[in-house]
Amino acid sequence: MKQDAKKIIDFIREKSAHPMKIKELAKALAIPNAEYRYFRQAVKDLIDAGELVRLKRGRIGLAVEMDIRVGKISITRSGVGYLIVEGEEEDIYIPEVRLHTALDGDTVMVRLTGRIVDRSTGAVIKIVERAKRNIVGVFHKGRNFNFVVPDSKRLHRDMYIPTKDSLSAQDGEKVVVVLTHWDDPHLNPEGKITERIGFPGKPGVDMLTVIKSYDLPEEFPDDVLSQAEIASAKLTDEELNRRRDLTRQCVYTIDPADAKDHDDAISVEKTVDGFRLSVHIADVSYFVDDGTALDKEAFRRGNSVYLPGMVIPMLPEVLSNDVCSLKVNRRRLAHSAIIDFDKTGKALQWFFADTVIKSRAKLAYEEVQEFFDTGVVTPKLKKVADNLRIARHLALLLNKRRFADGSLDFDLPESKIILNKKGEVLELGHKVRLESHRLVEEFMLAVNKAVALEVFRAGQAFLYRVHDKPDLEKIQEFSSLMQRLGYTFPVSPNMRPIAFAKFLEKVKDVPEEDFINELMLRSMKKAVYQRQNIGHFGLAFHHYTHFTSPIRRYPDLIVHRLLRKMKNGRYPASFARRATTLIDSVGRHCSDTERVAESAERDAIKVKQLSYMGRHLGDHFPGVISGVMPHGFFVRLDNMGVEGMVRMSSIDDDYYRFDAKRYRMVGSRTGRVFQLGGKVKVGILRVDTVANEMDLYLVSPPRKEAPPKKGKGKPVRRDKRKKKKR
Repeated sequence: MKQDAKKIIDFIREKSAHPMKIKELAKALAIPNAEYRYFRQAVKDLIDAGELVRLKRGRIGLAVEMDIRVGKISITRSGVGYLIVEGEEEDIYIPEVRLHTALDGDTVMVRLTGRIVDRSTGAVIKIVERAKRNIVGVFHKGRNFNFVVPDSKRLHRDMYIPTKDSLSAQDGEKVVVVLTHWDDPHLNPEGKITERIGFPGKPGVDMLTVIKSYDLPEEFPDDVLSQAEIASAKLTDEELNRRRDLTRQCVYTIDPADAKDHDDAISVEKTVDGFRLSVHIADVSYFVDDGTALDKEAFRRGNSVYLPGMVIPMLPEVLSNDVCSLKVNRRRLAHSAIIDFDKTGKALQWFFADTVIKSRAKLAYEEVQEFFDTGVVTPKLKKVADNLRIARHLALLLNKRRFADGSLDFDLPESKIILNKKGEVLELGHKVRLESHRLVEEFMLAVNKAVALEVFRAGQAFLYRVHDKPDLEKIQEFSSLMQRLGYTFPVSPNMRPIAFAKFLEKVKDVPEEDFINELMLRSMKKAVYQRQNIGHFGLAFHHYTHFTSPIRRYPDLIVHRLLRKMKNGRYPASFARRATTLIDSVGRHCSDTERVAESAERDAIKVKQLSYMGRHLGDHFPGVISGVMPHGFFVRLDNMGVEGMVRMSSIDDDYYRFDAKRYRMVGSRTGRVFQLGGKVKVGILRVDTVANEMDLYLVSPPRKEAPPKKGKGKPVRRDKRKKKKR
């Protein structure tokens, strides 16, 4: 079928002078009568997929030639859509009135309608394939009909729910809905409730809402759990004897204090030439056989997902938290990487081995940092203190060398949420990035780099972790924005990472530092998994992969398997023939599951943050302006990570003008300025935990500045009338 499809497309593109009827097309391609039925089906499949279009009078044409594109649509919070077409750099703008019945994530057919400025515009003419989705929202009983208001800001229509499909849901209850019917954009879509989650505010409902919204996996199937139990008992004396015994080596783990799945353990020693780093990675591939139900479930999940107070693991706990985890004083199987460095931190040589290790200490980052800061050796550190001193020395050398090469360090604040046993938030804050974190990070980067280079030199197909260079247009936008903030960021078509690194160093410790870091990060592309090795721009590495976390990332498990498949620098011929298909499949799928996990984790953190702030209405907090819009500005509360909006309608002391070029609001009479990075004190006005929004009000005024010249900026009227209900 695929061969027929390619043949049909190629013929129409290269040899067909005009659109043909299907019988004409079959005759031109010399399709035998006996195969005409299959040919007709192949053409129909191509039409359904959007590659061909059925024209008037039954003629068939190429979609591209008819100014038609097929792709996945992304719909913004404001209600407009952007069609993303594979292989094309430019997205197509779809106005809200031309979305037809498309929903965010659907694959749609769009007819090009023109251009606005430098972007093509279009209109949806067909839904090619509905995205598989759970729609989570709040159920409401109406007088004549029931409906669900979706939580997602990207879904702009309420869902009509027939009484027979309501699952006896109660008014105000959170539910899961699937779309059943929507053909007319003038009517609301119809849906069916598949699950009742519970009422907002009840214990567990907040995280369950996130899980259902992103269709995250929950319980493991019975056959997977059964296989995991069998796999956990797989270890034999024969296997232990086959491996290199490193149980006498000074090995230890450094992880968060509450960690249960220990992926990696380290050891560093001095040598005549410099240092020897040993990084031991949990040997998951020994316990999880390729092609089993256990392996397929791990692939489906792609990665573990870390939500506040809970983990959705990639592997059942009997493996992730027990048999595979590198627990202290337990013999464990490892896939070890041993790297020799010279006295400046330059890698000289490396090798990999199947090993047996025994960790001497389970250390937390904070414990290691306290040792670095004070030099005090606690009983827990006694066995590994000397090794830690050497490790610290090597890590500093590696860090210095990496940043000299232009590696970027986006040291953005990471949210810290402390919960009680009921899942209620006790405290919000930021995780402090310690030297001990950087030590482990440097060693993992060094190993991932060595593994990638090993396979690259062998010329074998491989799964790389890549980060493409930024688009010139995005970097020019960033440069323009920096210029408005008073900074110079020169742009050229062949920019190297070192230019970005130097700029980040220049803005270190300025009030806008965090936001400049964020803006630069947004201007860059996402890192992905793929077979084509284009290097990692952000790290300034030519070769990079993920090898160090096979308990929680499926790509790492595949990399372990690929490394083991190589014998004398080559894959066996039987495996080499299917390696590229396997690698491409894992790369695409795991890049997708990673993005879903990141979005779910981000939303879950926001849910917990706002639930905490809802108990602090009227309380005052210092913060920094993190974004400026025509109708208000966002403020990120210091040391808490939570963000809310001060709406201009809540400030009635002046008329304010929005200065788009300099990302600020300026008072016409007072000259008061609200600018990106400015410090303010705000109070909590309103928290909407259903809509995930927080409104703030200004407590202390910002600095004054001379009033802008007449006519500058866009006026924003302060309306003192009673606000309409949202």
